[in-house]
Amino acid sequence: MARPAAILKALATAYRRDWTALQSLTGNNFFLLTLLLLQRAGTFLYLIMGLVVLFPLSTDPLRKIPASRLALWPLTRREHWLLRLASPWINPLTWILAAGAAWSAGRTVSVELWAAAGALFAIAFALSHIPTPGRTPMWHRVPGVPGLLDQLVRKNLREILSTLDFYCAAILSAAVLAWRVAGTSLPREALMAMTVLTVGALSSYAQCLFGLDGAGGMARYRLLPARGWQLLLAKDVAFLMALAPLALPLAPVAAMGGALMALAVGHAPAIHHPREQTRWRFSMGGALGNGIVQMIAIAMTVSTIFSMSVLFLAPAAAIWAASVWWYGRELERSI
Repeated sequence: MARPAAILKALATAYRRDWTALQSLTGNNFFLLTLLLLQRAGTFLYLIMGLVVLFPLSTDPLRKIPASRLALWPLTRREHWLLRLASPWINPLTWILAAGAAWSAGRTVSVELWAAAGALFAIAFALSHIPTPGRTPMWHRVPGVPGLLDQLVRKNLREILSTLDFYCAAILSAAVLAWRVAGTSLPREALMAMTVLTVGALSSYAQCLFGLDGAGGMARYRLLPARGWQLLLAKDVAFLMALAPLALPLAPVAAMGGALMALAVGHAPAIHHPREQTRWRFSMGGALGNGIVQMIAIAMTVSTIFSMSVLFLAPAAAIWAASVWWYGRELERSI
């Protein structure tokens, strides 16, 4: 029992670090603004965020041990079975679901809700054992753009796809798409609100564009024969490319205008107050004040383009272009 106990203790220590997903959620500007402004009306958004967080927290703890290394350890068949049976209980989510199921006994609606959460947990647990086909994961095979910035844009797009912000925005977009496929007429006000929320779900990433690059990434940027505005442009193009397919069921032109304003406002904290980020977590934005300004700019731009004229996309693009030029100079000084 000593050897399985030591392994389980080490796994528990490693697994506690994974629960920074919840910490990243509380540092996400979109979550904080939803909590402050929508309060109980934001229950739908809280459920979406909880669903997105559920999957990275539901992986099998034993997957943290490389299979080749586990095979070399002097463990008996009985000890292997003990690890297999005990490892899921390292995950606090297992205890939460078990406690919720016990509490909801006799409550029909609650039982169904906890059963659905348990099923999602089991699906995520099982998916973590499915090997990725081929050498490269499918989400790494992303399109680029013609020109010198191609590889930078592809790298930045892969970074966006490794954040939970993108999948939160994808669920919001999918909800509108399902509504349209069902043939139900969506009120214009609701379509505009969903467009603002979808762009807002990605807004925190716009405040930490260099957060997933790390110190090594910034050092490589110094060696590249590229100007600061080009590095910033590669980040922004990847952001717009990630949002473009999500905006199709919404109001695409208004969404692009809101995204340009999110980037224009987000450049300042991204350059002057960079924050290191973790993959498969929600982006932790800058100061809450900047997040409020960013969400107001998104809402005003989306509503103006949506309700009045697409011509208002031009000033949004001009503000964004000026921001890229100005903060590109600031980036050159900082790196």
